[in-house]
Amino acid sequence: MRKARQGIAALAATTILAASPALADEVKVGLVFTLSGPAAALGEQGRNGFLLAVEQLGGLGGLEADVSVIDDEQQPDVAAGRARELVEREGAQFVVGPIFSNILQAIFRPVIEGGAVLVSPNAGTSNYAGAECHENFFVTSYQNDQSHEVMGAYAEREGFGSIFLLAPNYQAGRDSLAGVKRQFSGTVVSETYTPLGQLDFSGELAQIAAMQPDAVFAFMPGGMGVNLVRQWTQAGLGDTPFLSAFTVDESTLPGQQDAALGMLAGANWAPDFDLDHSRAFVAAYEERFGAIPGTYAMQAYDAAMLIDSAIRAVGGDLSDIDALRTAMRAADFDSLRGNFRFNSNHYPIQDFYLTGVVQREDGKFHTSILERIFEDYGDFYADACPMEW
Repeated sequence: MRKARQGIAALAATTILAASPALADEVKVGLVFTLSGPAAALGEQGRNGFLLAVEQLGGLGGLEADVSVIDDEQQPDVAAGRARELVEREGAQFVVGPIFSNILQAIFRPVIEGGAVLVSPNAGTSNYAGAECHENFFVTSYQNDQSHEVMGAYAEREGFGSIFLLAPNYQAGRDSLAGVKRQFSGTVVSETYTPLGQLDFSGELAQIAAMQPDAVFAFMPGGMGVNLVRQWTQAGLGDTPFLSAFTVDESTLPGQQDAALGMLAGANWAPDFDLDHSRAFVAAYEERFGAIPGTYAMQAYDAAMLIDSAIRAVGGDLSDIDALRTAMRAADFDSLRGNFRFNSNHYPIQDFYLTGVVQREDGKFHTSILERIFEDYGDFYADACPMEW
């Protein structure tokens, strides 16, 4: 791995160090994000959000922070091998990542069995929220179903009688549609799964046109979402309500632009969130990276703040893993989304919102909070987690 000790000014490098004059000891953190291919924009936001927090904090928990960044290439076997190297060879005490749920499932055992603490700033699969939960696994995003449950609840409230469901065929896709169906009692005219990475949706759009559902729900992150929304507009389906999560967001909107205006989504945050330190984060991120941060960046920033708070609580002593876990569970930091605490499965209890795509005066597009749908909301699977605090 290449090394650089210059802070996040050199993001192409794989390591930053943020020095603290008070302590000579350091904490080693490995970041695992998708940084190449059509989904790279998601991983870049996660990486940037975490490193921005480390830069602002001047380290983590008063310790020097040695942060190694790897690209999982959105390939589970690649991710597993590189995560194992982070823990066994690099000595990472924390691993933060990934974006995609199939990558989380690939790195989970190498990281946990290697003795490191795994913090997911995005992927939040149902299995690790339930019976397969682990005391060394924490999530700063959500349980996968939840943002999609927002749209199921919205469709139910709006009285849609029928809905067409569309998602890629992997764990997060299956979780997403489970979330919609949990809240929606109407007719599901089709539950369609596509290959992960599919970019041509002409067949699915033809089905939608023929079935004429009251609404369509789509979970298509990254390049998939960019293409789907463009093709949706070209297919003349604009009169059909388009509901989504992670299909129109700050990672896809630069490519979708006008085509996404007015489209709705479910989320736990948006860049116009009404909180002073959230606004400060958005301003700092835009100044640093020239882009509007989305939830990927926000949740990774919070992951750094969580780790920082836990290390401070144990006085920089990382040898007592029980005390460190207790400090992690306390989540004693100011989340950018405000309301945040851990459930018994180490997944967040938080608020969820209906968002819509808007355009700023400077021409940039972003999601905007329209209303709160769920307050202080825990996930469906926590009761199956056997952990006891």
